[in-house]
This record gives sequence, C-alpha cells and structure tokens, in this order.
Amino acid sequence: MTHTLVALAAALGLAAGAWAQKPVKPPAPKSQSEMVALMAVQNAPDADSRLKAIQELLSKFADTEFREFALQMETISHQQKDDFDKMLIAGERTLEVNPDNVVVLITLAQSIPQRTREHDLDKDEKLGKAEKFAKRAQVQLPVLEKFNPQITDEEWAGYRKAAMSQTHESLGMIAFVRKDYAAAEKSFQAAVEVSPQVDPTLLYRLAMVYATQNRHDEAIAALDKAIAAGGVKVGDKDLAAEQKAASMKAKAGAKPPAPATPPQVDIKRP
Repeated sequence: MTHTLVALAAALGLAAGAWAQKPVKPPAPKSQSEMVALMAVQNAPDADSRLKAIQELLSKFADTEFREFALQMETISHQQKDDFDKMLIAGERTLEVNPDNVVVLITLAQSIPQRTREHDLDKDEKLGKAEKFAKRAQVQLPVLEKFNPQITDEEWAGYRKAAMSQTHESLGMIAFVRKDYAAAEKSFQAAVEVSPQVDPTLLYRLAMVYATQNRHDEAIAALDKAIAAGGVKVGDKDLAAEQKAASMKAKAGAKPPAPATPPQVDIKRP
C-alpha cells in the first residue's frame, strides 16, 4: 500500500502544503539551510532516516511553511515501520494543518480497518472515522492539482487512479470488518476496475469476499488472475495459491482450512 502513497507524495513534491481544489502558489523555503533540511526529508533512503530528518526540520524551523509536508512524511514513515499508534498521531496532526491531505487520508483509511477487530468496543467509531477519511479522499482526488512539473500528465493520471483504487480498497476492508459482504464486494470490484494495473492483492481481497459467501467458482477465477499477476507473496508463501487450494477443497465438499490472511489485514506490496 505504502509504495503508491510515497509515489503520490513525491509527485506532489515539496508543494504538499499547497494542496487545494484551486491551484495556489506553493510555499518556498526561507533559507538555503531550510532547503537542505527539506531535501533531507524528501530524499531519505528509509523510514528511520526520514523520521530523523523530519525531527531536525521541525526543531530547527518551527515556523516552516512545510509543516504539513513534514507531518505527512512522518505519517508514511511510521506506517512503513508498522507503528500504528505513532502513525495515527502524526496523521491526525497532519489533518489539523490540512483536512484535505489526500496521502494521509488514504493512509489512515487503509490502516484503521486493518487494526480493527470484531469485538473492539470502539469498532463503530474507528470504522466510521476510516470511512470518512476514504470518502473525503475520493472527493479531493479528481481535483488534486499537479505541482511538480517533472511529472507527466500521463504519470499524474496514473497516480490519481492508483490512489482512487486505494480509497475503494479501504472501503472494502471497512465493509468486510462490518460483515457487509455485498458492500465489500462492490468496493473491491471498484478498486480492481480503477487500478491502472492488475493488482494481485486487490484480486485476493475480492476472492476472499467470494469465499466467505461460499461463491467458490468466482473466488477461484479471481485467484487465478491474482496468481497470474504474480501472486500475493508473504515470506515464502503465496496467499493467493493457498486460498485457491482452500476454495477448490470447499467446492469439492471438503472442509477448507481457515484462510491464512483475511482481506482486511495489511499485505505489503512489492
């Protein structure tokens, strides 16, 4: 999931604070030293290096106009490190600066249902918040302006389609946790259709919804497409291949094993 968000953030570049429905002039660094600090954040090779650079930027330049950009990248970095609590805090701080930050809206919309379980006392509250984030991103994406001239119009369209696909995927995961399988199926299908390329993870999630409803032929067909697209690899396992075997056993009348990974669990895409 994170790779598309990082790409989208990079496409927007250092104009993150300028996101709006109408184009506005992006901010500019106030000094060469601030520019160096900003580039250290943007060009950091890994999450730990990026978090260190963000801390230095915000401590040295408390009045920086790139606070939203820094907090956005902090959110993504914590997501990459699977630190949900810190990711949520950074994400909410970003949205305090700009409630329409698409990258953070999608990050939270996808991460919250992955950490929400059936018997959580605050399940409805968390899922409602995630749904609001996903739908807000869907409103913003069609009017999101490209501020990085180095990105071609074709590339920008691809980023926006991939991001829109992820909003549908988020709504599918939310619906699955709610056990609203019809809504989950509709959202995952929309994610598959909007995605600019064949995404085996989306097909796997859709197949899991079919399997939950004992629609084994449809599950197997979706899993065949997922396997052909490279599968869903976790370690030395292919979840798509494992679920296909389970669905084939279920179709034959044998009791299948429990699915290895339900569709709301985060799967690290390559």
